[in-house]
Amino acid sequence: MQELTGLLAQHGLSLVFANVLLAQGGIPIPALPILVVAGAFVSQGEIALAPLLLVSVVASLIGDVLWYAAGRRYGYGVLRTLCRVAIEPDSCVKQTETIFERWGAPSLVLAKYVPGFSTVAPPLAGTMRVGLAAFLGYSALAALLWAGLPIALGAVLHAEVERALGWLADMGTGAVMVIAAALLLYIGVKTLERYLLIRFLRMVRISVDELRGLMQADPKPLVLDVRSATARKLDPRRIPGAIAVNMKTPEAALAGVAPGRQIVIYCS
Repeated sequence: MQELTGLLAQHGLSLVFANVLLAQGGIPIPALPILVVAGAFVSQGEIALAPLLLVSVVASLIGDVLWYAAGRRYGYGVLRTLCRVAIEPDSCVKQTETIFERWGAPSLVLAKYVPGFSTVAPPLAGTMRVGLAAFLGYSALAALLWAGLPIALGAVLHAEVERALGWLADMGTGAVMVIAAALLLYIGVKTLERYLLIRFLRMVRISVDELRGLMQADPKPLVLDVRSATARKLDPRRIPGAIAVNMKTPEAALAGVAPGRQIVIYCS
């Protein structure tokens, strides 16, 4: 136990920095557990609170700024690419656009507490040309709140955390296997969620060529553009004849449409 404690006390800040940086950079690893442990070390006097919060915020900002710069440089295409490679469901982009439309840049403060939003918000902010100063300010506050909560939780529950660390130390190499298994389980669950969603969407999707063929026939299908207002603004390209739909009142787009008419819906 003393060896484990000494290792964490000596390299705790470096481990927190690396973990948070990788997590905010898009690597599917959880950062909250190590922040809870670090909070317990703060309570025991092994790690100073101010440096811990500083490295957490700086690491988070580095990851966020990289995605912000990518969104500012490459535009809306970054969001499509991110949603293809991330293990969050594809609905993350739609959800983030909706939140951004309602609250604007201040929504970044709570971004890290919303699944999917934390991944997509930085590049979306860059794409929407949110000023760098405003982005850094809101993101720094968000990182401080996000890191501060688990650190405080670890400080309050430091006795329980110490017992858990002792249990892991007693397990020796078995502890590494337990942590690796938990990480693989987390990634596996997220991957399964994405696979099931993509499998479902493939069942109901048609290709561009199939849509072209339908639009050359008579009667033509009704094409509904259900992208958010933000998405249509950032990517003005659209299918000719498509009707923009407000998802708050989707029934308005279907008024007067014959029951047997084919309908094709597309989004981001």
